[in-house]
Amino acid sequence: MTEKILILDFGSQYTQLIARCIRELNVYCEIQPCTKPIQWEDSIKGIILSGSPFSVNDPQAPVVDIKAMGDRVPVLGVCYGAQLMAKVFGGDVAKSAHREYGRASLEHNDKEEPLFYDISLTSQVWMSHADTITRLPEAFLPIAHTENIPVAAFKSHTLSKHPLLGIQFHAEVTHSLEGKQILRNFLVHICGIHQEWTPAAFVQETVSRIKAQVGDKKVVMALSGGVDSTVAAELIHKAIGGNLYCVFVDNGLLRKNEFETVLDSYKHMGLNVKGVNAKDLFYGQLSGVKDPEEKRKIIGRLFIEVFQQESAELKDIAFLGQGTIYPDVIESVSVNGPSATIKSHHNVGGLPEKMKMGLVEPLRFLFKDEVRRVGKEIGISDIFLARHPFPGPGLAIRILGDITPEKVTMLQEADAVWIDNLKESGLYNQVWQAGTILLPVQSVGVMGDERTYEFTVALRAVTSTDGMTADWAHLPYEFLAKVSNDIINKVKGINRVVYDISSKPPATIEWE
Repeated sequence: MTEKILILDFGSQYTQLIARCIRELNVYCEIQPCTKPIQWEDSIKGIILSGSPFSVNDPQAPVVDIKAMGDRVPVLGVCYGAQLMAKVFGGDVAKSAHREYGRASLEHNDKEEPLFYDISLTSQVWMSHADTITRLPEAFLPIAHTENIPVAAFKSHTLSKHPLLGIQFHAEVTHSLEGKQILRNFLVHICGIHQEWTPAAFVQETVSRIKAQVGDKKVVMALSGGVDSTVAAELIHKAIGGNLYCVFVDNGLLRKNEFETVLDSYKHMGLNVKGVNAKDLFYGQLSGVKDPEEKRKIIGRLFIEVFQQESAELKDIAFLGQGTIYPDVIESVSVNGPSATIKSHHNVGGLPEKMKMGLVEPLRFLFKDEVRRVGKEIGISDIFLARHPFPGPGLAIRILGDITPEKVTMLQEADAVWIDNLKESGLYNQVWQAGTILLPVQSVGVMGDERTYEFTVALRAVTSTDGMTADWAHLPYEFLAKVSNDIINKVKGINRVVYDISSKPPATIEWE
């Protein structure tokens, strides 16, 4: 039985960071909307209440039964979670005299307090709240303060069977310099967790679970060449061997030579994979279509049709394998409601119902960086693990405007120059994602003695941890100049290269 921490999400932008910190401490955790009833099981060893955009004094502010939780396991409230804890037990929370945002110096009151074991007497923390606790309930004791906040942390051992603790700062962000140690103290010294959730343990547990779920039945899975589907397929393959049937569709929108290269790599991994050339089908349906969302819908629909057709040729398929990862799951069950826009191509939406199959999702509770660590644990090549993310609709959303085979070829060639230069210069692994965008813009140029009127491409490279936010990669000017010259000299039809220096937000990583 894997020990776990349950994080109740009240809508904070930092909730995923809490989960990532805990996972990095080799402890398994799950995020659950605060509105969902807890399904209690012996594996739950503690609960963390997240921050929130709400004030606890808002009429619509979410409330949970903290006393009932504390009678089962220790509870830690973070920011809103701490203020809610104070309020429901009779304390006072009011607007701060001034918004408390940014770095603060935390001093803890008792060096024997388990939450602050091995924490410096004065430690930098990150504040982000407009309310503050002005009076603690009688049963709570303050255990830390800052210059502006008398109650930066507090605890009670008398209101429930297990300790209740609150902190009015965000231990999960990197600006709280010893925040991860504070979280570790809660996990280890207060909840009694053993920090045994490692990639090796995950692989062993997941393979056993897939064996039990699937038995001797068959699974079909679409592969994309990306890290998620590749790691998921290899875990399923470890569990059921040749009963996994994989389909890799060439929609004509992959990178240069990617279909052949990736298909060959899959076969060397021992996967039972069939490559399907469907370029002409996709090009025909996309002809003349300029709207990006319409492109996505066409690609998603055609992919499902091709995949269904290939799956229909297989006999007795009972399960569909997918590379769903945890951010996808969190987004769909957010406390603030489902995401407003769900990309139609993502994870073969709707197929399980249409094809009357069960779902096998080995990576459903992993973040992207954890997927890579698991992939490394099971011996997957860096060909897959070190690859940059690539959009599901492929080059279709990197060609602004209508799509033609000629434009795809032009973009593939330019993109190959960009990516090859990043690799040859040693910059590829310093960039989280890079790609080339073909713009619907032609401009005048001069090549030799001839006037040209050709296309422009934009180079995009960003640094990020998980794609939620991203900064443009500050690459050397000399390197960018070389890439520009190489593209213009080698790719017929392009005479101008620009570099995108927009960050996310406000821009997105992809252009469409």
